[in-house]
Amino acid sequence: VIILAIPIRGIIAVLKELSQLNLKEDCTIIDFGSTKKTIIQKCPKNIRKNLVASHPMAGTEYSGPLAAIADLYEKKVMVVCNIEESGEIQRKRAIEIFNKLKMKIKYMNADEHDRHAAFISHMPHIVSFSIANAVLKQEDKEHIVTLAAGGFRDMSRLAKSNPHMWGDIFKENKKNLLDSIKAFKNELKKAKAMIENEEWEKLKKWMEMGNELHKIM
Repeated sequence: VIILAIPIRGIIAVLKELSQLNLKEDCTIIDFGSTKKTIIQKCPKNIRKNLVASHPMAGTEYSGPLAAIADLYEKKVMVVCNIEESGEIQRKRAIEIFNKLKMKIKYMNADEHDRHAAFISHMPHIVSFSIANAVLKQEDKEHIVTLAAGGFRDMSRLAKSNPHMWGDIFKENKKNLLDSIKAFKNELKKAKAMIENEEWEKLKKWMEMGNELHKIM
């Protein structure tokens, strides 16, 4: 079993290298890339059956060996994409591993996954980086340290994420990410207009609509 838990461009490069080796027929390659379409498209045909394209919906803003968490995957979702293109042995072996990790397995096609991931994972990271940069350009360090409370820390937490890894993700999921940014900008424009026009009751209802999100999570 080979598990590729590295940036997307690295996964694609390693798959190309693996295709040039004489891998055993039952070798299982599992990738943990945050976008799936490009990885699947660029996986060499001679090892496509060896690959189980997966994405664990788990992790923190930290990276590297020191960021390891023993039970990171327990009760988390593992999305497996285009499973029908993987070999039978590889499917069974990957699912066995995910079950041992006590994960919830969900199946999707790569296009569907990448669109959902853009809105639920990738766009929040762009927003967090934007918040961090906006504050850094407007406030001095002393005031940030003095006044930053839980809300700001929560909103800016994702801005600690690895730029190299997330640069790859944004690049590979460009179209879906731009769609998600457009949707976010539209909501921000609505809020701005309501505040400018002092439509406080309308703003309150808009915020109450946002409250609904955590009732389904």
